[in-house]
Amino acid sequence: KETDVEDKVGLEGDGDQDSKRDSDISELTTSVDSTPKVLNKALSGLSSRWKNWWIRGILSLTMISFFFLIIYLGPIVLMLVVMGVQIKCFYEIITIGYRVYHSYDLPWFRTLSWYFLLCVNYFFYGETVADYFVALVQREEPIQFLIRYHRFISFALYLTGFCMFVLSLVKKHYRLQFYMFGWSHVTLLIVVTQSHLVIQNLFEGMIWFIVPISIVICNDIMAYLFGFFFGRTPLIKLSPKKTWEGFIGGFFSTVVFGFIFAYLLAQYKYFVCPVEYSSETNSFAVDCDPSELFQLQEYSVPLGLQAVLRWKTVKLYPFQIHSIAMSTFGSLIGPFGGFFASGFKRAFKIKDFADTIPGHGGIMDRFDCQYLMATFVHVYIASFIRGPNPSKVLQQLLVLQPDKQLAIYNTLKSYLTEKGILQPAGPEY
Repeated sequence: KETDVEDKVGLEGDGDQDSKRDSDISELTTSVDSTPKVLNKALSGLSSRWKNWWIRGILSLTMISFFFLIIYLGPIVLMLVVMGVQIKCFYEIITIGYRVYHSYDLPWFRTLSWYFLLCVNYFFYGETVADYFVALVQREEPIQFLIRYHRFISFALYLTGFCMFVLSLVKKHYRLQFYMFGWSHVTLLIVVTQSHLVIQNLFEGMIWFIVPISIVICNDIMAYLFGFFFGRTPLIKLSPKKTWEGFIGGFFSTVVFGFIFAYLLAQYKYFVCPVEYSSETNSFAVDCDPSELFQLQEYSVPLGLQAVLRWKTVKLYPFQIHSIAMSTFGSLIGPFGGFFASGFKRAFKIKDFADTIPGHGGIMDRFDCQYLMATFVHVYIASFIRGPNPSKVLQQLLVLQPDKQLAIYNTLKSYLTEKGILQPAGPEY
């Protein structure tokens, strides 16, 4: 009976807290204008509409220039930037939760959130090391131990955080604390998992990293420009400024851009070769014989277009055809990542996730569509491009006992001999 009464009191208390939550959300302030004073002074004579247009344009060009700079600096810098973006996005989302519920003084909320971020990153990046750094794993004994028991260690770390959360539960705040527990985990799912997929795509070749990101950037810019100059018809209530004109104009512009940009990048080994770790130089190497995906192929032009183009055949890189699929997804489905983020912000009555980038909001405001695109590209590669991972198979073979390795070797040798790939061994004398 005492337990039942206590639970009842706790639930009643939670009901009071729920009614208070709405008032807390209404008090959540929007982001502050962080536009540099120089820009504000230079654009002071313009209307707010055109002033925002110029601010967004200038900052967009600056970010694009920075994007090309980090591409020039190579794969390691790209991975570090992805990690930095991931941490900043996680911080922005968790901060919103903390600002909403700070009045309840919930214990360990931010500490546990960052701890779970560390655990999830340890799990994902440990898997990456096992898949792509086989030579390094073979050379370092401590790393072999960590890789062999990686998933058990990851589970133990997560279990520690889980127990810490249970110990942090406070009477009359149970429901709120479980809300925040779910908040942290959904944020990890959206941010960390997707950033891990971005790096997975990068290892397949920088072109699988650069083209999808550029497609989303192009669609965002072109949809904004078409909507700004020609927009009349509202697209969706979640984003009142989005228009059908911008949506359609952005689609066609993005498909053309993706097709041309893919053609330009497919000519260079630096972009098309898989990123591999070299044990000899202790660095990442980008050098290979390009696959058929990045070699010019001759295609027949459809009969309906032959009269218009006056071509019967055309030479294209097969990757350009895949770029059309990615551009279509980035233009038609990718924006729903932005609509999802808009609904999230409206739920908490904020304009932007943060005020990091003047005219654009926070880092999460710029990467809401990128995460959805990264997942699509990863699934697309696994479904239509890539077969089994040889590095992962080799890594699993190398940890077996010698007798099992020898048995697998003999089985593989017999199989290749039967297929005619290997010549039968001659008689021994």
